Amino acid sequence: MPSFPKDPPAIALAMTGRVESGTAILPSPCIQNHAAFLARSPNGELECVWFGGSLEGKADICIYRSRLLGAGWTAPEKLTDDPERSEQNPVLFHAPDGRCLLLHTAQPGGDQDKCVIRMREIGHPPQDLSLPGGSFVRARPILRSDGAWLLPLFHCTPQAGARWTGRHDTASVAITEDAGISWRQVAVPGSTGCVHTTIVPGDDRLVAFFRRRQADFVHRSESRDGGETWSVPVATPVPNNNSSLAATRLADGRLALCCNPVNADMSTDRRASLYDELGDDARPEASGGCTPVWGVPRAPLVVLLSEDDGQSFPRSITVADSTGTCLSNNSEDGRNQELSYPAMLEAPDGGLDIAFTLHRRAIAYRHLTPNEIANAT
Repeated sequence: MPSFPKDPPAIALAMTGRVESGTAILPSPCIQNHAAFLARSPNGELECVWFGGSLEGKADICIYRSRLLGAGWTAPEKLTDDPERSEQNPVLFHAPDGRCLLLHTAQPGGDQDKCVIRMREIGHPPQDLSLPGGSFVRARPILRSDGAWLLPLFHCTPQAGARWTGRHDTASVAITEDAGISWRQVAVPGSTGCVHTTIVPGDDRLVAFFRRRQADFVHRSESRDGGETWSVPVATPVPNNNSSLAATRLADGRLALCCNPVNADMSTDRRASLYDELGDDARPEASGGCTPVWGVPRAPLVVLLSEDDGQSFPRSITVADSTGTCLSNNSEDGRNQELSYPAMLEAPDGGLDIAFTLHRRAIAYRHLTPNEIANAT
């Protein structure tokens, strides 16, 4: 397993984008970089988008993109710049009509329940999607056989007079049959606390995986009618720390899940909420719903392999490891040690391309070779 630099100055020096022994740290002008997403362009280029700025939730957070060309990642280009909103959770989608679409969230401060989802063709003005306030994206859209697009969503549901902490968050899928002009939603039943919906197509079903606000276990749901209805999510054996995950189908039919397999029962680390450092919201916390758990360590970062569509994961590969401490979002003082928010794609050589957050200071990249996957234990 390769080692990555640990303290912010060392990480900054390594942010060259050069790929050495299958690893790299992407260049960025920002002190904070988080929430990577990987896509492959029609010509085969690997692209990475993420959000960067001074601190998650602040209005200087914007979306950036870099490409893997030859032996290195290109200098980043800024794709968005709304001076009033924190622009987060980018998703790149190469649509069937040839457009390269960027979807992302835009929220005022830490008010996730006031978030909107924006979509734009790269280089063009954005449009706010006709979805309820508080809707979030994180995972790639799925193309259905009839041409419809399925966009995995989760919802940070507002409570009157209270600030958002995640108590009433739920999952759904947005469906468009006119290439993104109009959308309708399909709720995932019994999904309170299930977020970061990630869908993996199968032969006769769609399988969805969820991060859990309760920091207990990755949850799983199925649809057997093209995403029009979903089963109530149930726990898998994989622990979850209320942090993001990525899933993809391999060419051999197996399912790969990348996450931090740690939960609240495995650590006493806690923080009040995701945005407790912003200090700009005096409203009381919401009540009811589920009980979110924040601060569980975000490491190690592991790829788990399943041969039964995600019901069990007997084999694993460690991508990177650290203490995983995430009691602060500050990326300058070295307290944050998280390895989180993975993005994952199968590579042309049969390996896996993975990008992830390195201590919130940078986006790191690792290529797992086919041999490493074959030797998973």
